[in-house]
Amino acid sequence: MPSPTVALCKFVGTISLGLLTGVSASLTSLTLPSLFNLPSAVNARDALTYLSTRTRTVTTYLRNTALISLFAAYALSPRSSRHPYLFYTSLLALASGSGVDFALAAQDKRAGGSRSHASIADLNVETPEDLNGEQVRQAVEGMRYTEGMRAAVSGLAFAMGVVGIWGDGA
Repeated sequence: MPSPTVALCKFVGTISLGLLTGVSASLTSLTLPSLFNLPSAVNARDALTYLSTRTRTVTTYLRNTALISLFAAYALSPRSSRHPYLFYTSLLALASGSGVDFALAAQDKRAGGSRSHASIADLNVETPEDLNGEQVRQAVEGMRYTEGMRAAVSGLAFAMGVVGIWGDGA
């Protein structure tokens, strides 16, 4: 029988993965597309910069909470009941952050280094008149794609965690 500490770690890690998936999925499907309806490129850039900063902070906390608690559950479990799904879900939690960034950077490098979307750093221009609405659109689409990939990876980890916890209780 697993200890209450291991059960709590599994619960916290799985809930954190669910929240992480929800944040990325809602950004992809609701929040980022609404930026296209803002009246100017400057407003959209400011909103995108704010969203990017806040999202990075929240998702980092959720990702690290999931990673640490699921790996702790794996490490603290007795050898006879140490399930590999805990290790795999913690790896997928890690992959939903830096793994996605690395994969997208490698994909961009293979495409000859020509980025198909602008980054948020490209939107920092000297004057608002220099800001191009198409650059903002490309940056939003780029963040939307990245967050979609993160939602897919963290969603897979969440599903694996739920099935694993369900299997533990059966």
